[in-house]
Amino acid sequence: MTRDEKVRVIDELSERLSNNEYFYITDASGFSVNQINTFRRMCFDKGLQFKVYKNTLIKKALDKQENDYSAFDGTDVLKSYSGIIFSPESANLPAKVIREFRKKGFSEGKPKLKAACIEREIFIGEEYLKTLSEFKSKNELISEIISLLQSPVKNVMLALESGKHTIVGIIKTLSERDK
Repeated sequence: MTRDEKVRVIDELSERLSNNEYFYITDASGFSVNQINTFRRMCFDKGLQFKVYKNTLIKKALDKQENDYSAFDGTDVLKSYSGIIFSPESANLPAKVIREFRKKGFSEGKPKLKAACIEREIFIGEEYLKTLSEFKSKNELISEIISLLQSPVKNVMLALESGKHTIVGIIKTLSERDK
């Protein structure tokens, strides 16, 4: 790869990193061509992008970002083969895809989660995979809040609606009693 090609790749990667609030760095070593293509297809089907980069290029692209990624220094995050999953809208979707890929038996424990960046917060290590997959997306949280806000109103409306029949019944019974 020529120097100009490296600069172009770093600029492209830097732009992708700054345009995506959610990205996961995974260990892409040990994949067969079929496995990596299957994983890419699963990512694509979910609206994610997965691409393998050289660690030195990832490091240079991260250095160009506003966020501080010095937490990666001295760790295994930028060692071995690294793939990055970019998620434009959902913080938990990449973790769900990794777990789904493993459940379907395409590979033994691969891809391994090296790190994740969720809205500038950094999570380093495989132990965060389950937690990250259980995060709720912004849309899920908004819909839960709306449901919680609507719930008391619905309960009041149902009580009034059912009470209407009760009140009518009581009035009817009382009016018949007087006769």
